[in-house]
Amino acid sequence: MARRIAAGAAYGGGGAGLVGAAAVGLVLAEVRLARRHVGNGSGGRVPVADGVYGHSYDVPGEPPLRLVMLGDSTAAGQGVHRAGQTPGALLASGLAAVAEHPVELRNVALPGAQSDDLDRQVALVLSSPGPAPDVCVIMIGANDVTHRMPFTRSVRHLSAAVRRLRTAGAEVVVGTCPDLGTIEPVQQPLRWLARRASRQLAAAQTIGVVEQGGRTVSLGDLLGPEFAANPRELFGPDNYHPSAEGYATAAMAVLPTVCAVLGLWPAEEERPDVMRREGFLPVARAAAEAAAEAGTEVTAAMPTGPRGPWALLKRRRRRRVPEAEPVTPSA
Repeated sequence: MARRIAAGAAYGGGGAGLVGAAAVGLVLAEVRLARRHVGNGSGGRVPVADGVYGHSYDVPGEPPLRLVMLGDSTAAGQGVHRAGQTPGALLASGLAAVAEHPVELRNVALPGAQSDDLDRQVALVLSSPGPAPDVCVIMIGANDVTHRMPFTRSVRHLSAAVRRLRTAGAEVVVGTCPDLGTIEPVQQPLRWLARRASRQLAAAQTIGVVEQGGRTVSLGDLLGPEFAANPRELFGPDNYHPSAEGYATAAMAVLPTVCAVLGLWPAEEERPDVMRREGFLPVARAAAEAAAEAGTEVTAAMPTGPRGPWALLKRRRRRRVPEAEPVTPSA
């Protein structure tokens, strides 16, 4: 249902019909070309960033905030060389600075993961001793598109993961599927197809996450302008994963929502700002608008209305993420 609502609300039907039989050969050729040029060069190594950030805010007897990253290679930080360049480390350092409190980071994301791996990742998080994490950040979806996982199945796994984490007491922020049409080696018409599929999945993810009590931040083409202008600066050496600058840009968009969900953002910024085109919308429409504009946050507002559940759409101002400090490994 999430897939049908999102696809209908955002993009209408019949788009795939633009790719007729005469174009199939061209698309298949583009897929083969993209596979030769994309995803090679990172070596598969992911820096380990787990540990405690913000030791300057230590208060004896007070435990640190607990942040957990789940998802695929983007959540893991594949493509960079230092732990402090990963999105988890950047978010942990930024959260520590805003909260003025230490933050313990744990990353269970798996490069190459699709949404059906979230069940394993959530089990790993919830089986750990102690209380549930304060906040979990999930970044997932790109591999679902490239491996052609049905959107209904993809959203079902993500929704179940959010529900389990929320039931355990954790806040959840999901960075929805990025726009694969921004990848430099991908040419038309494959670029158009990748962009359309990415946005459809992102809209459907938003509906599923919001209905389970989580918040979403659309990654979309967040890096699109930067990638187009500086592809060698913002893409990593494999032409697929972001570079350190790319991850920092994404973290700047996600950090305000992570802080807001923990009640750390100024109260006046939680009210809708009509000058920034923020407001309450039916969840399907909010999902469609968020998929079309990167950096947009969607959260549940009212459980029902004349046109179904409603959501609050916000376009938060991005905040620069402080450089990650040296980390103290977790015990």
